[in-house]
Amino acid sequence: MKRWESWVGLLGLVLVLVGSYMGLFVAPRERFMGDVQRIMYIHVPTAQVTLLIFTATFVGAVGWLWKQAWKWDHLVEGSIHTGLLFGALLAVQGAVWAKPTWGVWWTWDPRLTSVAVMVLSFLGILALRSFVDDPVKRATWSATASVIAWVNIPFVYLCVRWMASLHQTQTQSHQMDPAMKLPLNLSSIAVLLIAIHFVAVRWRIAARQRARELAE
Repeated sequence: MKRWESWVGLLGLVLVLVGSYMGLFVAPRERFMGDVQRIMYIHVPTAQVTLLIFTATFVGAVGWLWKQAWKWDHLVEGSIHTGLLFGALLAVQGAVWAKPTWGVWWTWDPRLTSVAVMVLSFLGILALRSFVDDPVKRATWSATASVIAWVNIPFVYLCVRWMASLHQTQTQSHQMDPAMKLPLNLSSIAVLLIAIHFVAVRWRIAARQRARELAE
């Protein structure tokens, strides 16, 4: 019998295929960027969900520090693993967009730099977890580090408004053609569902590992 997260992941996969098809073949061509803009239909949802996943890490970290309940540490572990996967995808998608748009694969733009800091920070926390054997110390140290690392998340989102940046600011919903809005919204829901699937799977793996550790 499939667990609930399997059905969630399957629905997300179907929706991402539908959204991607509509973004590639149905949505109109963007006036200034042309067809390269079509990566927006997966890049923007990936960016949104990556920030949400690392915010879930923050919630789990605060929950552990406050309640010392293992479910919160499981959330920290599951969301860090998933966030790093989506963060890596975000960086690759950004590079694919940047090359034809800006002429370079990478530049030390505030948005790109803050994303790199975000990914490296949580990668460091994952490394920390692998080096600490005591489950309580591991949970506490990584939770503390996660709270500190999360401080960068609002900056990642807002830096293009606060600072001079090559990266465009967030487009408001009312400024979009409805034919562009639909595939973007579908893909956003799809990527979120896929992320929930991965977090839930990693949560269960963490729960089993922690049960074995505490039983020893």
